[in-house]
Amino acid sequence: MADVTLAASPATQRVKRNQTAAYFVAFISLGLTASSLGPTLPGLAANTRSSISQISILFTVQALGVLVGDLVSGRWYDRAPAHPFLVGVILALAVALALTPLVSSLWVLAAIMFLIGIGVGSIDVGGNTLLVWVHRHDVGPRMNGLHFFFGLGALIAPILVAQAIALSGGITWAYWLLAVLVLPAAFLLMRLPSPDAALEVDESPEERPRWWLILLIATMFFLFVGTEISFGGWIYTYAITLNVATTTTAGYLTSLFWGALTLGRLLSIPLATRMQPRHMLMVDIAGLLVFLSLPLAVPGSAWVVWVAAFGVGLSMANVFPTLITMGERYLPVTGNITGWFLVGGSLGSMLVPWLIGQRFESTGPQVTLVILLATSTLAAGVLAIFLMVVRAPQSPEVVRSE
Repeated sequence: MADVTLAASPATQRVKRNQTAAYFVAFISLGLTASSLGPTLPGLAANTRSSISQISILFTVQALGVLVGDLVSGRWYDRAPAHPFLVGVILALAVALALTPLVSSLWVLAAIMFLIGIGVGSIDVGGNTLLVWVHRHDVGPRMNGLHFFFGLGALIAPILVAQAIALSGGITWAYWLLAVLVLPAAFLLMRLPSPDAALEVDESPEERPRWWLILLIATMFFLFVGTEISFGGWIYTYAITLNVATTTTAGYLTSLFWGALTLGRLLSIPLATRMQPRHMLMVDIAGLLVFLSLPLAVPGSAWVVWVAAFGVGLSMANVFPTLITMGERYLPVTGNITGWFLVGGSLGSMLVPWLIGQRFESTGPQVTLVILLATSTLAAGVLAIFLMVVRAPQSPEVVRSE
């Protein structure tokens, strides 16, 4: 029997590598989709004859769709084969992206953005959950790798959008190109077996989820994801409004943010094997507070905005995968629990950009940074509470073996 196991081991490892590669490609698609709305916001406003405050509802509607996708897909992954569902989601996402630039009604566009949000949420929950199921306690560096590929997609999207607008004079070809680029992940997943959820979920009493830990982690997702999506989505319009960038250079500014985030995730792959998650989060928060303050301290300076975009991206880089890894240390990771984590992120990505949009024209573009400084400060407070709770004398049994 031992010989059979050894003979089968290389094939099993090959399947795991192929599954991991497919999830990485799926997260490139996720990054392409997630970062495309901000740079195309003025074009979508022109297509629908909407003001900036009106078109900002798309952030909220898309985030609401993500929230629905988080809730529905998390239960699906725990109960049914994952890959056929993911393939269907990716194909539907490609169709929705292709239709986006053809719509002239804001409400129809909002409906499409809602469907795109459902797809984004489903892919997000799937990638984070399935990678844990494949690699279990060895997931740390691979989780950072997964989110590196999200950052890679998010980096590429604004560049593609800027070039497509420059060449065609509109956003139609940009969205059609994005629709084509999300398809490879579907073809890869079609060829691979789904991880078996039944083998991954421990239902023993000591492993049952503690909802107060889930709530604290979900709150951190709310604040951090709200900060990330808001900065990535509004920096384009912020820079144009303050006349510190042109239409083209503002697209590159957005790419700089996502590029720094991607670089940071690449650097964090080896760091994840050496640093505790709580220490990484402390460094991240300190960086956010410093770099978000710079443009407020030196208003109207183009180079300071570029430095801030790079610094905020670098500081945000490993927050998402680190929160997932930290959650895996204290909770049994299921699709449902991952879904609740990401519900927090969805609410943050829905409410924080919406709040900025409501104050942007009446208060001025600097309100963007003021609000993001507030969310980062609150995140520091929630992290402090979480660390006090898990270190409390009554809760050492919560910590999972590593």
